[in-house]
Amino acid sequence: MKYTSAEAAKLLRKLNEEQSALKDRENKSSQFIAAIEEDIESVRPAYDYEGTQNRLAELERQVRTVKHAINSFNLTTAVPGFDMTIDQMLIYIPQLNERKRKLTEMAACLPKERANASGYGARTIVEYRYANYDIAKVSADLEKVTDELSRAQTALDVVNNSSTIEIDLG
Repeated sequence: MKYTSAEAAKLLRKLNEEQSALKDRENKSSQFIAAIEEDIESVRPAYDYEGTQNRLAELERQVRTVKHAINSFNLTTAVPGFDMTIDQMLIYIPQLNERKRKLTEMAACLPKERANASGYGARTIVEYRYANYDIAKVSADLEKVTDELSRAQTALDVVNNSSTIEIDLG
């Protein structure tokens, strides 16, 4: 069956959630406690060991299949407008986010800013922190990085929502 990358990611999340829920149910029902005077059969939770193991194995196989398909797709699919594959974009976007964070912090600095006051009374020494860079240049670079990040995210979204992957879960 064909899936977009976004649909495949949702399918993977669904399979992982089902697997986790089944493991939780197994943990709660594979053993139980009964008081000595209780009828054990009346408090025994429903549990099918063989059926549970078979379903867990099937879910594990499906998760492997979907993850492999997504990984292969990410390694081989180029993102239009960028000389990168999806897997490279998944590294590039966090790098842009980090650069944007740093530039945002630098752009917010004042050319001269009071740092602190130390000492007491008339002997107080006032210190200043000076920006050792061109704040206007940093602001311009911040705008460029912000635009590039937006362009990269949009390009990746387009690929993830339009290109398809063949995944056979059968």
